[in-house]
Amino acid sequence: GNGFFKPNISTIVGQLYAPDDPRRDGAFTIFYMGINLGALFAPLICGTLGEKYDWRYGFGAAGFGMLIGLFTYLHGQHKHLGDIGLKPAGGQKKAADGTNIENTPLTLVEKQRLAVIIILTAFSVFFWSAFEQAGSSLTLFADQSVNRQIFGWTVPASYFQSLNPLFIMILAPFFANMWVNLSERGLEPRTPVKFIYGLSFLGSGFVLMILAAYMYKTSGAVSMLWMVAVYLLHTLGELCLSPVGLSTVTKLSPLRFVSVMMGVWLGSSFLANIVGGMFAGDYDNMNKVLFFTIPTCTAFGSAIILWGLSGKLKKWMHGIH
Repeated sequence: GNGFFKPNISTIVGQLYAPDDPRRDGAFTIFYMGINLGALFAPLICGTLGEKYDWRYGFGAAGFGMLIGLFTYLHGQHKHLGDIGLKPAGGQKKAADGTNIENTPLTLVEKQRLAVIIILTAFSVFFWSAFEQAGSSLTLFADQSVNRQIFGWTVPASYFQSLNPLFIMILAPFFANMWVNLSERGLEPRTPVKFIYGLSFLGSGFVLMILAAYMYKTSGAVSMLWMVAVYLLHTLGELCLSPVGLSTVTKLSPLRFVSVMMGVWLGSSFLANIVGGMFAGDYDNMNKVLFFTIPTCTAFGSAIILWGLSGKLKKWMHGIH
């Protein structure tokens, strides 16, 4: 189900804008904000029903929410999207000589742009393998090592996963306007630079986790504010990388390959969750300071390597920002 949903909805957003439209990164940030509206409420609703009553109710609520999403799409499809998404993009269009575009060999420029997507996708694996610790090791830390008492009420550990979408809801409009304003002034960073910012924010969040783990080791349960700060930094990193990555795929891909390359981009989550899950599996057996040092080094190390490659990637993008 996710394989049908995520690549296609992102491709539909890309088709709303011309390839050189400077609003595209901002538009994907707003789109990202909408997705995280659901991510904000899902842990609160499903987590409460599951932890307090029965997980059958939690999973049932998730299924009901998906049905609401399907109804919303079918209700507004023709009114707001027209024909976008109803036909394969560019599949039957003809080149100047009458041949199908789908059978036309890729040019050198197209190949190099596709290479940029693949390289950025590889770096996103490092990002997501660390970022997705939110659903595993960070939640375990919140459950075992954080003082979650507020006026006698214990905050469920699952609630901390709502911090990320909450921050996205707050910050996404700012990021969307920022990218457009910087573009109009000729100051918008190139996509690889935005990725470097994203990895650096992620690494900074894990620096705080190192400090929090050390404080827990020496003084016991730590304040919830540590987790709030960590999720804030991780969200800043996500907004620099994830919606920008979605936008970049639609900008750099030849029209007939957009959905395929969107699948490649989203495939980074597949690899990242395998790596991140295997790493998180050692959480209980490792020193917590050392545990959080590893994703810190991974994030900053990836940022440094990508900085070294940014000049070549800029050249291969051939004028696309």
